[in-house]
Amino acid sequence: MQQDPIQIETINQLRQFVSRTLCQRNDFEEGIFQITERQLTRGDKNCGIFFCLHGPRSVKLTAVWESERNTILFYGATGERFQRSALDRELRIDAA
Repeated sequence: MQQDPIQIETINQLRQFVSRTLCQRNDFEEGIFQITERQLTRGDKNCGIFFCLHGPRSVKLTAVWESERNTILFYGATGERFQRSALDRELRIDAA
């Protein structure tokens, strides 16, 4: 489940990595299904991003990037976590 740190420098690279990981895990063709995202806040401070891939037959796959731990947690359609990926450097979402 744990991997070497992922090299991601921009918010767009984060989006692409999340999309690719969710699609590969579920044998979906990348770029076909809509992915929505929502900023997560604690108080007035951004603390991450929630991603949701809307697949076929109302399947929803999710990922959460936690800024405090600088990790991405991936979840399958039944809510089970299937992967945890650490980023190799801090990513700022304020500049997104």
